[in-house]
Amino acid sequence: MSDDSPAADKVSLRAIARQRRRNFVATLDPLAHRLAFKAVPSPLARRIADAGVVALYMGLDDEAPAQRLAPQLQAMGKIVALPRVIDRLGSMEFLAWNADDQLFPGLYGTSHPEPAGGAVTPDVIVAPLIAFDRAMNRLGQGGGYYDRAFARFPDALRIGLAWSAQEIDMVPSDPWDLPLHMVMTEVELIEALDQ
Repeated sequence: MSDDSPAADKVSLRAIARQRRRNFVATLDPLAHRLAFKAVPSPLARRIADAGVVALYMGLDDEAPAQRLAPQLQAMGKIVALPRVIDRLGSMEFLAWNADDQLFPGLYGTSHPEPAGGAVTPDVIVAPLIAFDRAMNRLGQGGGYYDRAFARFPDALRIGLAWSAQEIDMVPSDPWDLPLHMVMTEVELIEALDQ
């Protein structure tokens, strides 16, 4: 008997979406890859003008590389932060980061700044994803880290960062899933329709 639950749908969808992302990145022109996500688009810059802290992430493997936005965000006067995974139960905090700061190894192959400075409160959370849809639903890794961060910082602007090939028709969502406010790909900035 097959498992038709939403959780089973997400598991199979993750596998398909990861392979699709891998294939897309493998066929990208090297120059296009190096230039992708290096600039904050003007509409996004206007939207985050009053934000003090922008949480990015260090892209792993073929994820969209959020860290490339750091120099421009810092030039705009923003404090850039990176997540630190605290435990395997979905707990995560954000730590201030400068591009020349040493990073320390964390859980799941992640890396983070020195935690001695203490956590910061993000005004903007840029999140990795495996797939997204135009309704601003995000399919993550399945650990719930970003879902918990979104719930913990409900006033933060939620932005997904993805390659355009990661868009799908519909991401299954659960009641606790908070939709993104926008998604930025290498070719466009997509905003939620109800804003």
